[in-house]
Amino acid sequence: MKLEPNGVLVLDKDSGMTSHDCVFKLRKLFQTKKVGHTGTLDPEVTGVLPICLGRATKLSRFITDEGKRYVAEVTIGTSTMTEDAHGEIVEQKSVAMSEIDAARIDEAMRQLTGTIEQIPPYYSAVKVNGKKLYEYARKGQTVERPRRLVEIHRLERTSELAFEGGVCRFNMAIECGKGTYIRTLAVQIGEKLGYPAHMSELRRTSSGSFDETMAVSLETLQALDTVEERLAYVIPLEDVIKRWPALTIPKNRERYIRNGGKLNDVSLEFELFTVYNEEGIPLAIYKRQEGTTDATVEVMLAID
Repeated sequence: MKLEPNGVLVLDKDSGMTSHDCVFKLRKLFQTKKVGHTGTLDPEVTGVLPICLGRATKLSRFITDEGKRYVAEVTIGTSTMTEDAHGEIVEQKSVAMSEIDAARIDEAMRQLTGTIEQIPPYYSAVKVNGKKLYEYARKGQTVERPRRLVEIHRLERTSELAFEGGVCRFNMAIECGKGTYIRTLAVQIGEKLGYPAHMSELRRTSSGSFDETMAVSLETLQALDTVEERLAYVIPLEDVIKRWPALTIPKNRERYIRNGGKLNDVSLEFELFTVYNEEGIPLAIYKRQEGTTDATVEVMLAID
């Protein structure tokens, strides 16, 4: 009997791979077509990439919307076309120790904490008029990029400043909401200081409730002989949804839920939550409508 993976694999993505590359390899390793990632990581970025398998692919958009944590290195004094260390240099301005100190950098980071506005980099997958920004960039075309508001919950310098070769480097830790471009955040820090800047290294340490202590590398999975051995690294679907609040409904309401019925008078403490029957079987994931106590079904989970 073929084992069907249903759950989340927390992958520790290597540098040099796209998120789609990871999905392609995992389809082969788990012998299933139902594999989906939870938001892309740029090829050179390493770290936590939750991968949904089987029925858990229904959950990918919810995991994608959760907050992220990163550790990064910022280089002040040089900016690039891609806003990271792998693009063509577009501006340079020598940085001296007498011009920038830790206090100035910390103040710049403080100003970028909270709700801030970002313009996505040209080398990104954001779509404008049906085309991705990087498609315009590769053709040398310019287009007005959409501004977006993002949430920066924590932005903290975690190293001393290092001056070498006319640039200043330091490490930082970031906790942010969905849609944040860390590359752009590095550029914005430079702008606050009056210098070109880019993100020279980046690692994602957590995505929602999944962190790097749960992560496994592709190399480790490839070294295993069977799908069954690899399944030991998959967090079961039932355990994944336990991370969200739970609501149990009486037996006489079960058919109503299975048919996607709307819930009223839902507590304001519930935003995204799982509805269970009295036997503890998950029936559906609901979301409370903003500003109301009504909740509508997002995904049906009942196992018939």
